[in-house]
Amino acid sequence: MQNQPEETNSTISDSRYPLYFRALICFAASGTLLNSISWSSLFTQSALLPLGMAIILLAYIPLAYHISRRAIPDNHEEVHRWLSFTDALLVGMAMALSNFSLLPSLLFLTMVQFNALTLGGGRSWFEHNTAMLLGVGVGYLIHRPALVVNADLNISAASLIGVFTYFCCHAFYMFKQISTLKRDNEQLQKEQRIANLASYKLSRYLPKRLWRAVTTGREKEIVTERKLLTVFFSDIKDFSQLTEEMEAETLTRLLNSYLTEMSRIVAHYGGTIDKFIGDAVMVVFGDDQSKGPKSDALRCVAMALAMRKRVREMMQEWYDQGISHPLQIRMGINTGYCTVGVFGTADHQTYTVMGTHVNLAARLESAAEPGEILISHETWAMIKQTVMCRDKGHITVKGFSTPVKVYSVSDLRKNLGGQQSYLEEHAPGFAMHLDLEKIRNYDKEKVLKALQKAQAQLKSKTII
Repeated sequence: MQNQPEETNSTISDSRYPLYFRALICFAASGTLLNSISWSSLFTQSALLPLGMAIILLAYIPLAYHISRRAIPDNHEEVHRWLSFTDALLVGMAMALSNFSLLPSLLFLTMVQFNALTLGGGRSWFEHNTAMLLGVGVGYLIHRPALVVNADLNISAASLIGVFTYFCCHAFYMFKQISTLKRDNEQLQKEQRIANLASYKLSRYLPKRLWRAVTTGREKEIVTERKLLTVFFSDIKDFSQLTEEMEAETLTRLLNSYLTEMSRIVAHYGGTIDKFIGDAVMVVFGDDQSKGPKSDALRCVAMALAMRKRVREMMQEWYDQGISHPLQIRMGINTGYCTVGVFGTADHQTYTVMGTHVNLAARLESAAEPGEILISHETWAMIKQTVMCRDKGHITVKGFSTPVKVYSVSDLRKNLGGQQSYLEEHAPGFAMHLDLEKIRNYDKEKVLKALQKAQAQLKSKTII
């Protein structure tokens, strides 16, 4: 708001510049005409016509200013075009009434061309030259001038001073315009950087679909609709107990690292984080850039398996950092038709997913054992060809009158059997995570030596 008066003053000043240039042209033309008059024979036709034209030019300056100021904003451009046309017309008449003095005529002709091209390009150039020729014709009809090659010094001096002043003022005006444009461009680039940074920050708080709609001005396209989605919930078992046992700083660092890794995995598999609820994570597949219900369900289950594997790896990392209390997560997945869209009031709204199937996914997460991924029959039917699951029968969940058929996810079928790429074993004093997909050829010998060394030490040690 502080810049508003400055911007207003700048706009008013810019709108007055054409009036200043008009005044300079008229003064130069009237000066040329007055210097061409033989004052000793003032009351002759050859003297009265230039004198009258000079008076008209001087009177035209305040008249044009008044017309320009009183013009309706919607018609301002049209009024400006007609005034510029009149400028060229009067200059043409002045050229004829000054007997086409060579130097003044060339200077006025140059001024008309320059003014036309700087104001409006080709169209303005055509209009101005047409007006000037029309003015020359009118002046010729009423005066019948004779071509003067050697003009009087006073006439040339008057036109030279006027034209010189005009071009100096126009050069100053152009310099000011360029400086203003540079300043505005720098300000625009600064605001664009701020807007891009704000947009990036906003993308971390909003679902991708909503973020794209907001940043492209298409919020009205976000409507409440029913979609076949796969919904994922996870939380940390006994998190409330952890908040009592651990220091706040340690817990904050642990939770942030956990959520960061989970978010990275969600992004890798193309899910949309709907919300974080403390330690709980809600992810939706199928709302943004869906590849089909089966693909959405499979990507969601693959994401859950990657999360479970990563948490087990992080447990060892946390242990090395002095956090001995293990974190165990539970996960629930369900597929079904949900209501997705913007909900809330006029003052506060949120983009989320609602419905019975969302509630079921949350209930499955609560019913899962630590480290378990529990899925509904609808999800299992879509991924059973690719994922190995164990039938857990029916369970009773809160909010549902009938028992729900559930399955526990074991792993992707390609990772089981002889082609298993991930091995994991745990025992008191022993933990092993072997991910063959992550081991590079140059680390293979190093890993084998470490396993052989551990085997030799374990065999030689007598354990009581």
